[in-house]
Amino acid sequence: MKPIDLEELSTNRREILQATQPPPKNPYVQKGLSLGISFLLLFGAWVLLSGKFDAFHLSLGAASSLFVAWISRDLLFPSGDVATLARSMAGVAAYTPWLLLQIVKSNIHVLRIAFARNPERLIHPHIISMHTKLKGEIPLVTFANSITLTPGTITIQVSAGNEVRIHALDYTTGDMDALREMESRVARAFGESD
Repeated sequence: MKPIDLEELSTNRREILQATQPPPKNPYVQKGLSLGISFLLLFGAWVLLSGKFDAFHLSLGAASSLFVAWISRDLLFPSGDVATLARSMAGVAAYTPWLLLQIVKSNIHVLRIAFARNPERLIHPHIISMHTKLKGEIPLVTFANSITLTPGTITIQVSAGNEVRIHALDYTTGDMDALREMESRVARAFGESD
């Protein structure tokens, strides 16, 4: 029986691994694709909002959309990866109906407090501090804005260590659970969940 040559085995394994890996992404193609998608989104919004369809206005809209897309090219696609943005947009689309439902529920709760006979008995203001597991800037801002959009709560501060301070109009024991649920939904929407 022939002994196993470890050098040859590791070379073969390396070749197999390299053959199964996807080809590296060309950064120029990614940047061009992200610029093109940004331009199309901006120009599409411009056409819908302007209502002007003559050649002069369309060319002016195209030029301004291209200029803004070029200036803000890293804003929409910070990593330059279009697939990551597509996944995030799908996650945000799934998160939005849940957030709207929470806003409606909170509106009803705040209305009950506002129209109560003795509203001061129903109000339990509190400052909540929580450390969030969200890592990216966009998920963190989305989380803070979601809290502020929900009636009865407002984000006071987001510190560099991902510490979020929130003022709640009516604090109950279930509020931390609700905040953790919102945080996990934002994390899932942006692909940060464990």
